[in-house]
Amino acid sequence: MEKEIAIKISNLGKKYSIGKEKTGSLRESLSNTFKRSLKIKNEFWAVKDVSFEVLKGDVIGIVGKNGAGKSTLLKLLSQITIPTEGIIEINGRVASLLEVGTGFHPELTGRENIFLNGTILGMSRKEVKAKFDEIVEFSGVKKFLDTAVKHYSSGMYVRLAFSVAAHLEPEILIIDEVLSVGDAEFQKKCLGKMKDVSEQGRTVLFVSHNMNAVNTLCNKGVLLENGKITAIGDAATVVDKYLANGREVLAVQTWEIDRPGDEIAKLNSCRLINENNTLIEYAEIHKKIGIEYIFEILEDGYSPIPNVHLNTERGEKAFISAESQEVNYFVRGVYKAVVWIPPNLLNDGVYTVDLGLASMAPYKLHFLEQHVIRFNVIENISNRPSGHNQKIQGVLRPLLNWSIEKRK
Repeated sequence: MEKEIAIKISNLGKKYSIGKEKTGSLRESLSNTFKRSLKIKNEFWAVKDVSFEVLKGDVIGIVGKNGAGKSTLLKLLSQITIPTEGIIEINGRVASLLEVGTGFHPELTGRENIFLNGTILGMSRKEVKAKFDEIVEFSGVKKFLDTAVKHYSSGMYVRLAFSVAAHLEPEILIIDEVLSVGDAEFQKKCLGKMKDVSEQGRTVLFVSHNMNAVNTLCNKGVLLENGKITAIGDAATVVDKYLANGREVLAVQTWEIDRPGDEIAKLNSCRLINENNTLIEYAEIHKKIGIEYIFEILEDGYSPIPNVHLNTERGEKAFISAESQEVNYFVRGVYKAVVWIPPNLLNDGVYTVDLGLASMAPYKLHFLEQHVIRFNVIENISNRPSGHNQKIQGVLRPLLNWSIEKRK
């Protein structure tokens, strides 16, 4: 028996205009109309000529670099954004978890938002109440259930939003990279829940930079590049193609405009450096390296904590390091933070860096920018004293002290 089609996408496209047009006098309006007719205005296709089918029960991993069109595609499928061209056919109720803030009303409590989301999905109050305790238990925010969600941390918000989306039994569940906001334990719970959802015959579309999660959870994959599909098929094959095509390095990144951050702090730049504070294009296993980033504090009275997340090429978290959490209130100005990675710690391979800045008590995330830089760690095999010339397994390869003695 053939599976039914859950989603059918035909020649889908979404176009955005770069820059804003002035509005004002009739003369300006006529001028803008004339420019449009001549196609003088710059245009950008976030998604272009995308066509594929998703069968009921499929778990689709959508992968690609930042800016490839992944999030735009999910917004189109969630009917948050209207397509410029093409057709989307959806068979079933859709629940989406996209960027933090989507789907909840900030002035309503967690309890009220659970029932609001159920109503949006077409469920009766009785149906939502039957799932209510399970949602609250999974989310772990019972203590704050009657607090307006605008006071939630981003982690609490995502915990409740995911729990609502997964437990209200949509036929189609759409999940973006927002799961990276949660802690490791909750991410594991989410992946397990998505697996349960798929085993119940429901459909899941999943965007992630964690290639192990995509391989484990998904039976199919879609690779997007510059808004277009460049590979589609079984998940393992698509992931391998994505990794093979993505080996370019970016050891420095600077933001002149649209800096990541909020009204309190902004991220300016990041780079990979050596012990002489000089930019390097790659790291060597036996040498110390630093991850340097520059940020600006815009308001006095906060004590933000810089933190760095180092990921493997497949999206595994190698480690997270944060600066000491001693109270150290910043005044307005530009600051440089550097975390030093000692020699003989990382294995050879490709790594990506996420940069964060967050204040505690109360918690406020100022920015968490993913895949800011990407670099290779290399090794000269002739330096190995053992003579072993094959790749050594593992994310880390610390040089540890051993002792061997003959027992009497």
